[in-house]
Amino acid sequence: MKLNEIRDNEGATKNRMRVGRGIGSGKGKTAGRGVKGQKARTGVAIKGFEGGQMPLHRRLPKRGFNNLYSTDLNEVNLGRVQQAIDAGKLDKAATVTVEALVRAGIIARPRDGVKLLGVGELTAKVAFEVTRASKSAVEAVEKAGGSVVVAYGAGVSVRGKGGKDLGGKGEATA
Repeated sequence: MKLNEIRDNEGATKNRMRVGRGIGSGKGKTAGRGVKGQKARTGVAIKGFEGGQMPLHRRLPKRGFNNLYSTDLNEVNLGRVQQAIDAGKLDKAATVTVEALVRAGIIARPRDGVKLLGVGELTAKVAFEVTRASKSAVEAVEKAGGSVVVAYGAGVSVRGKGGKDLGGKGEATA
């Protein structure tokens, strides 16, 4: 076999139909588009149009639910905070806030705030000011001699996108 003898398999390619090239071709005059009407014209793209009948994408029911009051919180474990304190990224004398966690590189961006979770061990005496905290996290922080202040009530977003205002700061109740 030589390079100039290479060909496609028989039937692998088809020649393009040349439409509108005379009545004898079988695809002359209207070029296979039928007669008149919107779809006989050029530039017609009616995706999903069903001739006036309600289209399928509108007949089917919508799924799911978008909660206006949902919050997108960063979850921070106590073990991760202790690692940052040990590495010198967080100052245990200062209050640990959302901004301090971002500066320390524990979270990438503030989102709607931070929820403190009790996974891991905390040995340093630290004061936290977070959006939410789990019971186990509050107990672990208080056991280490620290305190947890829940800065924003339930449903109140840091970005202010929804929820009801509960009037400022309140102590966490575990």
